[in-house]
This record gives sequence, C-alpha cells and structure tokens, in this order.
Amino acid sequence: MLPGVDHLLEISKQDVFFEDIPRMVLMIGIREVIGHLREAIRTGQDTGERDLSDPVILEQVKIRVAQQMRPHLRPLINASGVVVHTNLGRSLLADEVIENMMRISGHYSNLEFDLEKGERGIRYSCVEPLLCELTGAEAAMAVNNNAGAVLLCLETLARGKEVIVSRGELVEIGGSFRIPDVMAKSGAILKEVGTTNRTHMRDYENAIGPNTGLLLKVHMSNYSIVGFTAAVGLAELAKLAADRGIPLMEDLGSGTFTDFSRYGLPKEPTVQDSVKAGVSLVTFSGDKLLGGPQAGLIAGKKEYIAQIRKNPLTRALRIDKMTLAALEATLRLYRDPEKAVQAIPTLRLITDSPAHIAEKAEQLAEKLRTLQIPDLFAQVTDLRSRPGGGSLPLLELPSKGVRVRINGMSVNALEYRMRKHQPPVIGRIEEDFFIMDMRTVNSGDIAEIVNALREISERKKA
Repeated sequence: MLPGVDHLLEISKQDVFFEDIPRMVLMIGIREVIGHLREAIRTGQDTGERDLSDPVILEQVKIRVAQQMRPHLRPLINASGVVVHTNLGRSLLADEVIENMMRISGHYSNLEFDLEKGERGIRYSCVEPLLCELTGAEAAMAVNNNAGAVLLCLETLARGKEVIVSRGELVEIGGSFRIPDVMAKSGAILKEVGTTNRTHMRDYENAIGPNTGLLLKVHMSNYSIVGFTAAVGLAELAKLAADRGIPLMEDLGSGTFTDFSRYGLPKEPTVQDSVKAGVSLVTFSGDKLLGGPQAGLIAGKKEYIAQIRKNPLTRALRIDKMTLAALEATLRLYRDPEKAVQAIPTLRLITDSPAHIAEKAEQLAEKLRTLQIPDLFAQVTDLRSRPGGGSLPLLELPSKGVRVRINGMSVNALEYRMRKHQPPVIGRIEEDFFIMDMRTVNSGDIAEIVNALREISERKKA
C-alpha cells in the first residue's frame, strides 16, 4: 500500500509548497518518509490505512523538506548571560566590521597585491601596521586561531629544543586544547619548573641549559590559583631571557587591548603590557576579549616574526580575506578606545551598566505580563553574568534577568521548546525556573522572546 517515489514526485507538482524545492531535496525527503513508514510496518507498529494516504504522506514530506531547507547554522538569542560564549559563536562583530566584510567579500581585492609596486604583496599588510601601532610591537601577523599561533611559534623557534614553562601554567582550555599536547605536536620538549602554586626565578635559572630554545609564559585566562602562591613577573622573566640570549614567548590566550580597570572591573593583562615588558612574542585570540573574528594574532620582535613567516605551516594556518577584512575593521576601531568600547559588542556587553540591563529586564517582564496568560509567571531577578571565552575566570558581573515558568509544564520542557523555537532562545535553568539573563539579550530580541513564550503557552492549551 505504500506509494512509489515517482508517484509522490508527480503529485507533489500540484502543491505550490514544492515549487521552489530542488528535486534532489524533495527526493531525499520522500525516501526518508517512505523508509520510516516501511520500518514501522516491518516492526509491527500500528499504521492504519489512513496513515498511508497520499495527502498524509505529503504532509510528512513537507516537514522533512522544510528541515532540510533550513540552514544548519542560524542566528539565535543568547539569554545565557555569557558574553563570549564559545558554543554560540563567541564575539559578535561591530556593524562597521560587518559592512567591511560584505564590501570585501563581494569584490576582488588587493589581498596579496601591492598596489604601489604593482606586484605580489603580503597577506598581512592590512593588519600588521595596525597591530604594531596598537601594541607597540616591531612586527605582527595573524593565523587561523590562537592554538595555531602557539603551535606555529613553538614549531618555528623550539622544534627539538626544550621549552621551559611553570608547572602551574600548563593549562587546558575548551575542546581539550592542552599546552603540553600542542608542545609535543610542535616537536618541542616540555621542561616543567616550579610547583603547581609557586614558581621562583631560581627555578627558571637552574633549568636553562645548552638545549633551551624558549621560555614560555602562559596567562591563566580561564582559571586562577589563589592562596599560597608565587610567580615570576613578566618583566623579570624578559630580563632573564635577554641576559641568556633566549626568546621569551607569552601565550595571553583571550588577549585584550582594553584596560578593564577603567570601568570598575578587575585589570586583565593587555597585549600592550606584554610588549612593553619585553617579551619576544605574544600570542592571543581575535574573537575573545578583542571582540573580533576568529584569528590567532602574533606580535613581537621582527627577527622572530620573520622566521615564523618562512615556516611552511604558516600557509596551512593562514586566514582568508573575509577574516582579514573583519580583523582590520575591528583593529581600526581601537584607534579610539572610547569608541571601541561602544562599537564593539563584546566590550559594550561586558561594561554595560546595571541600570541599562535592569531596564531591558523590566521591559521584557512587563510585555509578558500584558499577554495576560494565567499560567505564565514572569519575574525580574538578580543574576550574575560571566565574560566567558576562557577569560577573567573570577569575575562575576552583576546583572538582571527574567525568570519564567508555565504552570503545568516542566521547566525542562519549557527550556526545550524555547531552544527549538525560531529563532532559538538559549537560557538556563535555576531553581525550577527558565532564566534569561538580559546582559546578552539585545533590545530588539525582546519581541521575539515574548512571541516564543506566547506560542508555547498557546500550544500547551491546545
């Protein structure tokens, strides 16, 4: 009784829904539905004759086709309160950055062409002067991400040689990226010094030998050791490295150009601080506290950057024109620090005022109350946000949010339905409430959240 694929293809021509659906997508949808029904019959599931009618099967095909036509990567509403959320795409790009990406992506460009000389140019020429200007470094370049930057630097400067690093700085970040593993892949030899909580200058001095290729300092951007601790300052370590003729590299991880202490937040080491302290190379991410696109940035001494550029791995890790366009536009915003904090979403959200966040929370709660849905409970609540992205591990930002509950529906079911809504709304569950932190919710998203909760409440009644 199951209809054939050709038969369903033919009758689908009579339905306007399928007019713009590619034949291949329609074929896949039909075969999946027929296969599902065949399996149901084979396993003895209750499948009445009505379920095998052409109209019912075509409705199932429509659902499958709609799912296939929807892009897998799509925008959503981040109500988690985590500003740089790795799972949700990390940093949002500034409007000017997006405009520049669109302009460059739609045209040919001088990506590797020197307009002055009329010959092949260097891919990094659009960002190197800006990175040097902003950080004080002699030279700079960019690769695909910070893990790539660390790997490239280690492989270039310390392959087959010892790299000295404090035991307390052998970090692991999300996705199982571990400093010891990257070091092993680069061919460098790990030499740990000190203890987990205390490392002294004498530990570095005693560890330096004829096969030492590099001193490595790793910023603990995603955790902190407190209590009985000791660490060697960057400037002191830079002096030791210079005296011994050994390069000093610092992996800043999240990396920032912004002194957050100016906004009442804990001070995070800046790239400028590292360069001023005398490091040979500093690596950091482009899409974390910098607020730009995914990239691994390397800044430092000319002689070492020149060596890195000649490494064949550089080509394997290079970034494309769209990333360069986004990175250049982001860096240009930093020429005016005050403008950068307002224009770059990551910085604006981290430094956002409690009053502004509370205003958004009250606006959402009021709109939900005006729906006059008896089973829907909504209340403004105090929350704590996080910068995210493996940065500022001890910092909790005071925030405001809205906690909601629908009587007769479990909070897990509510979370699931908010997540499956279009656009998806990503919040968190606390104390049997669905929580939405308004720090990371744009004012323009409030109407979408209200619409999602109204639809979910109405479907519950049905």
